[in-house]
Amino acid sequence: MDDVTMSIGELARRCGVPVRTVRFYCDEGVLQSLRSAGGHRRFDASAVERLTLVRRLRALGLGLRAVVEVLAGERSVAEAAAQERAALDVSLAALAWRRASLRALEGVASTEERAARLELLAAASDGATARSTLEGFWRLAFAPTVVADDLGMFLAVGVPRPPTDPSPEQVVAYAGMVGVVSEPVLRERAFRRRRADAVAAYQHTVLRGEIGVLCDAVRAGARPAGLLDAYVRVHASARGEKDTPSFRRELAGAAALDRSAGMRRYWRHVRSVTGEHLTVGEAHFLLLDALDGSAGSGAVSTTTS
Repeated sequence: MDDVTMSIGELARRCGVPVRTVRFYCDEGVLQSLRSAGGHRRFDASAVERLTLVRRLRALGLGLRAVVEVLAGERSVAEAAAQERAALDVSLAALAWRRASLRALEGVASTEERAARLELLAAASDGATARSTLEGFWRLAFAPTVVADDLGMFLAVGVPRPPTDPSPEQVVAYAGMVGVVSEPVLRERAFRRRRADAVAAYQHTVLRGEIGVLCDAVRAGARPAGLLDAYVRVHASARGEKDTPSFRRELAGAAALDRSAGMRRYWRHVRSVTGEHLTVGEAHFLLLDALDGSAGSGAVSTTTS
């Protein structure tokens, strides 16, 4: 056996690692050894190639489990590298978020303002958690019967993905979005309104493609007042009603929360995160402002939370 195998010391020298490293990999089941008549570990020639591959994979940061799976043929080196890279992307994004948050604190002069910003940033300590909080709010805020695909399209524009390498301003804006949806008064109004038939019907219609087309037209420069009749017509058609002054007043009332100061702040923060010149939400505000003016209700205040 000794003529065709090597000792643990020889294997360690050939691969340029300490003996204790070889012993560790043997104990973890990464390397297989034979036993000599005297009970010493012996290795065949394939152990050199195997240990070299282990070293290279470990140098790239792969964990032992992933290394064992590669050695066992359960996954390729490319697949293991892709999984490790994906995990690294998550870690780097978290670090970038933390760095931007710290820079956001450094840029504040006064003690009072720094304390307020610290409280704000603490509520959105990482992008993934912040995004989950926002999605959870909107899922509850919309009627339970909203079609998942429609809600998904809204979330795509209303809850943007956190930037992978955010600026301090983007982190503050994203934290501001979380701050808005965490306001008790706004949350109570958002969740209570699901019980009103008129509001539920309004919610469903807002998620329809026709409304998105009108918002895109506003974003492209069209005058909201010129699109108002079409906007009301979509809502009226969806509910089997006609465009009348009373219907416009009802529609304006159902949209009261969407026109609130809190929601306006929310969409301004979205714009700061995405860099858009005008968000879908802000375009919708312009249509709703035109609606409120035509309804003449005077009942919808833009200064409420």
